[in-house]
Amino acid sequence: MKIKISSGNIIKYDAQVIVVNVFEDEDGLSGQLAKLDSALDGEISRLIKQKEIKGKFKEITPIFTLGKIAAVKVLIIGLGKKSEVTLDKIRICIAEICQYIQSKNGNSSLEIAYLADIAGFDNSELGQAMSEGALLGVYCFNKHISKKPDRKEIDTLNIILPKKLNLNLFTSGVNKGIICAQAVSLARDLVNEPANYMTPSILTEITRTLASKYNFDIQVFEKDFMQAEGMGGLLGVAQGSNELPKFILLKYSGSKKKTLDIALVGKGITFDSGGISIKPSENMGDMKGDMAGGAAVIAAMTAIAQLKPSLNVTAIIPATENMPSGTAMRPGDVITQKNGKTVEIITTDAEGRLILADAICYARKIGAKKIIDVATLTGACRVALGDICTGVLGNDQTFTQTVISAGDKVGECMWQLPLKEEYKELNKSEVADLKNSGGRYAGTISAAWFLAEFAETTPWVHLDIAGTSMTDKAKGYYQKGATGVSVRTLINLVLSLAPLENV
Repeated sequence: MKIKISSGNIIKYDAQVIVVNVFEDEDGLSGQLAKLDSALDGEISRLIKQKEIKGKFKEITPIFTLGKIAAVKVLIIGLGKKSEVTLDKIRICIAEICQYIQSKNGNSSLEIAYLADIAGFDNSELGQAMSEGALLGVYCFNKHISKKPDRKEIDTLNIILPKKLNLNLFTSGVNKGIICAQAVSLARDLVNEPANYMTPSILTEITRTLASKYNFDIQVFEKDFMQAEGMGGLLGVAQGSNELPKFILLKYSGSKKKTLDIALVGKGITFDSGGISIKPSENMGDMKGDMAGGAAVIAAMTAIAQLKPSLNVTAIIPATENMPSGTAMRPGDVITQKNGKTVEIITTDAEGRLILADAICYARKIGAKKIIDVATLTGACRVALGDICTGVLGNDQTFTQTVISAGDKVGECMWQLPLKEEYKELNKSEVADLKNSGGRYAGTISAAWFLAEFAETTPWVHLDIAGTSMTDKAKGYYQKGATGVSVRTLINLVLSLAPLENV
């Protein structure tokens, strides 16, 4: 889909479909909406009076123009109450509109024009929300389907600005939104791939291509490096698989200073069978998505490299499969992590924290001033928060709040869980320094406490996306399957830590 920005009268645009917004509590029509109503002989106001158009959030009402204007059809989208409109509701509504159009029969491409007559928002942020909603709303993963389903494709979205909106700021926001939406779509693609198409080696090669395309540095370390670094967690998880583990490092240098401002750490378990502590067979195929954290940080780096913030960012992705075999790690084994701490393996299905611990230690070794990790870490988080909010825990409240605010601004809901000292006791072992599972209760918190042992005094935040990384139905700008959650949060977080040089 191409996105164009124009300024003018929407009635004169020769698009097949034009789209306008109404509010639930709007008292009368004004501006271009009133002119459109007049051109349609009062049809919009008549339907409002008859309560056929209520303006409720996401309500879509089609009106055929019968040749009265150039467009064949007008779609009226409700934004809800004016006082309750948010950027994320706008993002959702434009996604719903695009999905509505594509759900109709036929496979011809078309152009739609959307009147962006929405006051009260920063023009750049409004443009970003609209382009993100449009592109994410039409995302589709059908790579492995031989016969592609027929659907009407939107060739061009022409966003029409009223004179009160700043064209330059809005355009800048649209361009930023395109970059962010493309990054989210990339993360969705990586997670949606079947596990046999997304092994650690394949993920590495894809990432090499991305590094070349977007001009950031990449280093890939093999098993001998992990052994030299003492990464017993990553090596222990990997030893049950025939697939070799990878330790992927991505570097963006936006500042001449040699300091590493922030490290983004992503869990890269490309398939999680549970190992010897094998998972139930039902829905095990979904465990191809256990690398969603790794996908998120890779995707975020592609956007960061394009948006060029003036700071240094390194992404770290420990990648491996977790498989059962005669060489697999066993419950009761004791391993040694990179920082020398020993860990008793209670269950081989608590493997994510083991590979993240080594990665966090490495982030500290290379001098990261801040660390954020993203992981589908615990089923307990999904039990606690469902698929609505991502769980957040951290050892520095200022940094934690910065991350939550970065998520709120882009519509990614987060909920902070308590990292109280008392929960630390859950990870105590009688035969090692730690055990890799604190038990059923407070599972998300004990897992975070495990990671905190390796972050030590470095400001660190953990995002548990176990519940939010996938969805079993389309909603808003999410399609069934991978959501790409946390990509936009990471991008916004990095941008919030440094001014933009170029967009």
